[in-house]
Amino acid sequence: MKYLLLINAGATTAEGGAEGCTPADWMEYDKAVRDAGILVSGESLADLVTATVVTVAPDGRRTVTDGPYAETREVLGGFYVIDVPDLDVALDWAARCPGARGGGNIVVRPVADFG
Repeated sequence: MKYLLLINAGATTAEGGAEGCTPADWMEYDKAVRDAGILVSGESLADLVTATVVTVAPDGRRTVTDGPYAETREVLGGFYVIDVPDLDVALDWAARCPGARGGGNIVVRPVADFG
């Protein structure tokens, strides 16, 4: 079954990385996911300052603003989609993810299968 691991950093370093882990931690985790043969896809997102938010009013008029609002406490850092036997295995992989450190969290959700 496929699961999305959505990486939310609780805090970021001055360089824009997730607090509590190094680039080497991410490379090690990425290699482990690939070596286990469970990686479907995954991406790291560009710096938060590159984000744009689009909202659409009931009348269909869109509003575009730069970046998420300052009240946002978590920073969406990226995602992995993994294919594992069940939720327990997905949770184990989420717990190993460097993004779960330093006040961050990993949201684990099954990918809908409409096939």
